[in-house]
Amino acid sequence: MPDARRTDAVLLLVALVWGSSYLSAQTATAVLPVLVVLFARYALSAIACLGLVATDRKSGGWTRDELRIGVPLGVTQAAVLVVETYGVAHTSAANAGLIISLTIVITPLLDRSGHRGGLPLSFYAAAGVCLLAVGLLMSGNGFHAPRLGDLLMLAAALIRAVHVALVGRLTVNRAIRPLRLTTVQTLVGSALFLLPASGELSSLAHIGVAGWAQLLYLALFCSVFAFLAQTWAVQRTSASRASLLLGTEPIWAAAVGIALAGDHFTPVTALGATLLVTGTYWGQAVERAHRSTAPPEKDTACPTATPSIATAPTTPTSV
Repeated sequence: MPDARRTDAVLLLVALVWGSSYLSAQTATAVLPVLVVLFARYALSAIACLGLVATDRKSGGWTRDELRIGVPLGVTQAAVLVVETYGVAHTSAANAGLIISLTIVITPLLDRSGHRGGLPLSFYAAAGVCLLAVGLLMSGNGFHAPRLGDLLMLAAALIRAVHVALVGRLTVNRAIRPLRLTTVQTLVGSALFLLPASGELSSLAHIGVAGWAQLLYLALFCSVFAFLAQTWAVQRTSASRASLLLGTEPIWAAAVGIALAGDHFTPVTALGATLLVTGTYWGQAVERAHRSTAPPEKDTACPTATPSIATAPTTPTSV
C-alpha cells in the first residue's frame, strides 16, 4: 500500500475509534464522575504506554524535544478530553460526534505549516459541504435549541483544531517518536486529573466488569492507539488533510449508534452521510493538489517534506 494511502487508512481508523468513543464515554459517565473517568482513562493509558516503552530497549531514553513538546501537547489533549467528556455527558452521543466534526472547518484557519496564500477557496467549499452534511445528520434526529453539552462540544472542536495544528507545527522536522510523545502526554494528563478526581476515586470499586471494560476501551483504543496513530499520521501529512479524514467521525458515530444504541437511519441521515464522505474526499483532493503545486515556505516546511520519525520503532502502529 502506498505511504499516502496507508496514512489515510490510519486516520480513518482513528476516526472510527473516536466515533465509537462517544457512546462509551456517555456510558462511563453515567456510572462515574467525569473527572474520575478522565483520570482512569489517562492512568490506564500511561501504564500501557510505559509498558510499551519498557519493551523497546533499543531506541534509548526520551529526547529533550519529546519532553519539551510532549508537555504542552499533553495539556491541549487533556483540555480536548475534559471539554468533550463534560459535553457528551450533557448531550446525546450522536450530537457530540456531529458537532466535533466542525474541527474540519476550524483547523485550516489555524494551520500555517503549509504554503503561501493558504488553501484555495475550493477547499472551503468542500468544508461547507461537510457542514451541510452535519446539519442534515443532526436534523435526522430532530433539531433542538443548543444545550450546555452542545456548546461544550463546540468548544471542544475549537480546542481539538488547535491541538491538531500544534501537533503538526511542533513536531515538524524533529526526530520525535510517537510512542514516547504519547507516553509524555498520558503522564501529563494523569497528573492533571489526579488531584481533582482524588476525592471520588473510591467509586471505581463499584462499577463492575462492564464499567471497567468501557474504561479500558477508552484508554487502550480511544487514547493510546488513537493518540499514537494520530501523531504518526499527522507527521506524514498536513494538519488540514488529517482534520478532513478525522472529520468522518460523525459517520462512525452514527453507525455505532445504529448498531448498538438503536438509532434510526433515515433518508436524511443517509444523505448527510453521503455528503460528508463526498466533502471529505473532495477537500482531500484539493489539499493534495495545492500542496503539490504551490511553492513551500522557507521557514515552515510542510510536515510531509521531511519525515521526522524515520527512526521511530514500528511497535506503536500495532497498538
